Amino acid sequence: MGGPSASDNYAGVYEGRLQPGSRPALLIVDVVMAYLTEGSALFMETAVAARDSNVRLAVAARAAGVPVVFTNVSYKPDGSDGGVFYRKVPALAAFIEGSPLGAFPPELTPQPGEAVFTKQYPSAFFGTRLAEGLRAEGIDTLLITGYSTSGCVRASALDAMQYGFVPLVVREACADRHPAPHEANLFDLQAKYAEVISEAEALAYLGGHTA
Repeated sequence: MGGPSASDNYAGVYEGRLQPGSRPALLIVDVVMAYLTEGSALFMETAVAARDSNVRLAVAARAAGVPVVFTNVSYKPDGSDGGVFYRKVPALAAFIEGSPLGAFPPELTPQPGEAVFTKQYPSAFFGTRLAEGLRAEGIDTLLITGYSTSGCVRASALDAMQYGFVPLVVREACADRHPAPHEANLFDLQAKYAEVISEAEALAYLGGHTA
């Protein structure tokens, strides 16, 4: 099929840039065992590399005194609190309360005092008090990571922007089931809603914040 490339098509329309603020937090979205366990319906081959990137980012954030915030997913046994989303994606049964697939990996678990927001829908903000918690801490920028790029990461980045936080999506720290939706969603997030940055850029940004 002919015509301009996506980059050429977007050129001149979506070229704005967001500047990070002075008070960031690291938001780790749903880095849990369902995506890391072979045999799980939600298993992703790229999840391990993204988890390892998250581990490095969490170490750097903690060293800099930058808050680290986690989300996970949990449903009632009948899934009734998941509504239409739960009916649309039967694989979400992996997150019935008490399931080991909903646990954080041992390499990346919340430390004492770090906030965990449990959600039932894609966005880390929907149905939670995440926005209020961030505002209470004076947060103005979010480094956003996790699973999956086209799902909960995208939804959380979009809502972060809508709530007034500058979203910085860290490429290597996100994962998806296939490279096509991963790259397409990073491309569109960069164009319209967020800044997509590398792990190296994220580590440098965190290094500028001293506890």
